[in-house]
Amino acid sequence: MKTLIVIVLIAVLAALAGAGLFMLRKRPADDDQAPDTRMARALALRIGLSIGLFLFILLGWWLGWIQPGGLPTGR
Repeated sequence: MKTLIVIVLIAVLAALAGAGLFMLRKRPADDDQAPDTRMARALALRIGLSIGLFLFILLGWWLGWIQPGGLPTGR
């Protein structure tokens, strides 16, 4: 379970880095070409992965796969 969460978090960071690269390295704009949408797609992928991970964590907590640990008290 923890491995899957870490993999998805790494994918979220990779999508964010990709969007940053697409923002910095714009293709030259031609009048006959459609506008570059790579950055928007990378950010949409990042949002989708984040929402999916949040829902997966809620589902895992609801089904008992994930138990909250909390911080130890009384020290």
